[in-house]
Amino acid sequence: MNRYLVMMATVMLAGSAALTAAPAGARALAVTSSGGGTWGQAKQVPGLATLSKGGSAAILAVSCASAGNCSAGGHYAVRGRRLQAFVVSQVNGTWHSAKEVPGTATLNRYGAQITSVSCASAGNCSAGGHYTDSSKRQQAFVVSQVNGTWGTAEEVPGTAVLNEGGKAQVNSVSCGAPGNCSAGGRYMDNSGNVQAFVVSDVNGTWGTAEEVPGNSTLNTGGDAVVISVSCGSAGNCSAGGFYSVNTPAPASEPFVVSQVNGTWGHAEQVAGALNRGYEAQTSSVSCASAGNCSAGGYYSDSSGQQAFVVSQVNGTWGTAEEVPGTAALNQGGLAYVTSVSCASAGSCSAGGGYQTNYGQAFVVSQVNGTWGTAEEVPGLAMFNQGPAKTTSVSCGLAGNCSAGGFYSSSSSQQAAFVVSQVNGTWGTAEQVPGTTSSYQYARAQTNSVSCASASHCSAGGYYADSSGNGLAFVVSRT
Repeated sequence: MNRYLVMMATVMLAGSAALTAAPAGARALAVTSSGGGTWGQAKQVPGLATLSKGGSAAILAVSCASAGNCSAGGHYAVRGRRLQAFVVSQVNGTWHSAKEVPGTATLNRYGAQITSVSCASAGNCSAGGHYTDSSKRQQAFVVSQVNGTWGTAEEVPGTAVLNEGGKAQVNSVSCGAPGNCSAGGRYMDNSGNVQAFVVSDVNGTWGTAEEVPGNSTLNTGGDAVVISVSCGSAGNCSAGGFYSVNTPAPASEPFVVSQVNGTWGHAEQVAGALNRGYEAQTSSVSCASAGNCSAGGYYSDSSGQQAFVVSQVNGTWGTAEEVPGTAALNQGGLAYVTSVSCASAGSCSAGGGYQTNYGQAFVVSQVNGTWGTAEEVPGLAMFNQGPAKTTSVSCGLAGNCSAGGFYSSSSSQQAAFVVSQVNGTWGTAEQVPGTTSSYQYARAQTNSVSCASASHCSAGGYYADSSGNGLAFVVSRT
């Protein structure tokens, strides 16, 4: 799972002290309104300055249930660079103070973080991530917010038995209704093989994690992970990730799996037989309603790595296709989908990256079940000298979405961007207002975007201050 590890590390190490040296003077995208709403000034996550003593913090996940009512999570560092997990909530448009995830002070000894957050209604959310215990074993945890109050984190039930190899984590959480969520991730069994798991929360109580049904048959190479979960309604979800095989040669393959009325079915390889290389995965899944979802990821062929999308209609997954337009864009043979979001069945947007002389960011939209042509994120061509990537997409209404990611200037500084789609047309990207840094080694990135309506969104990520400290930011579009 080489590419998976690289992509996840980009997020998990966001805001760390390992900032690449670069000349000063990054060129910034013009700060302009994207239409249908205006992005405000980014602000450092309230309360983190008190919590964080290690000069490193990042928002990794944001979820908005309604306009101005969101929750987010990520990590901050304390002395000794040890990471702690935090959550923070926005209520009626105001971000309150971040707090260490309740219960992780007891669980965590060597590092913890929130990797995913999902809110079914204002103040009713769930989140997941991982921590490292006193035995230096990585464990998966979940935590829930009820009526605005975060409860106590708990090790994912059942993983104490499954995770004998001590490498478990929750990668994705999705809630179909308050107190009714599903999550997925990975664990290591007693043979040292990495396996994919799913677990569900029913009426506020997390059940017992299980290996993804069918995983034991597919995963002959001993390396499988659930990367993304999305629920169209309570107990009706889909998930995706990858599994590995050893024959005819070592390779990873993308899979999808669906839950119907609370029961997970068997995982299946993504149809289409596109993968001819050694590496493929489903990176993101989004369900607009029960049994109506879209997913994206990448596969390998003789020309390199290509991006794909695939859709589920009325409970049946169709055939994957190369993202239209990326064959022309992806001259360097390194394309991938990182994020998919569906506002209604058959109306979705996605984003990711591709390669020319350097990395570029793209967006693409699906209308009435048909995927259009991918385009470079408008506005980046003038400023981006690579790499660049769209990391997150969220749609508040069909054809009205926002996305975020990063680009690199001619001076090799990395800047965070946001871009919005209004009535089916993507506007011009802008550097996240307020994240410009005078620090010559500056790095910034938008990690997560969530839209509660067509023009009300929030995003989060990290940026560097004038001293090079990694700071977590939140920013809203209204």
